[in-house]
Amino acid sequence: MNQLLYIGLGLVAGVFAGMLGIGGGLILIPALVFWFGLTQHQAQGTTLAIMVPPIGLLAALRYYYNGNVKLGIAGFICLGFFFGGLLGANLVQSVPELLLKRGFGVFMLIVSLKMIFSK
Repeated sequence: MNQLLYIGLGLVAGVFAGMLGIGGGLILIPALVFWFGLTQHQAQGTTLAIMVPPIGLLAALRYYYNGNVKLGIAGFICLGFFFGGLLGANLVQSVPELLLKRGFGVFMLIVSLKMIFSK
């Protein structure tokens, strides 16, 4: 039964990723923590594992075909993300669960307020 719920969660996250460019941080991590009982560390690690295969390939192709992908920029960000992800994963392992969860929530709050109140 959980497999169907996981697929449903992936479908919802995929739809929002395709529509708004969000998915992992704003949908998957909170859902895995609050609905599926994963720790914050587990949710973040699981979400990173989801990105290993080219899951966004079809959505990215759709954007690309409409001229909305900057491949040069994406390549450099990908390179930085590759090494930055390793660095961040190493740094976060010793952060206490509650501090990590609260930090994640504060980050999402700040981003949401910026998105709401910026022009």
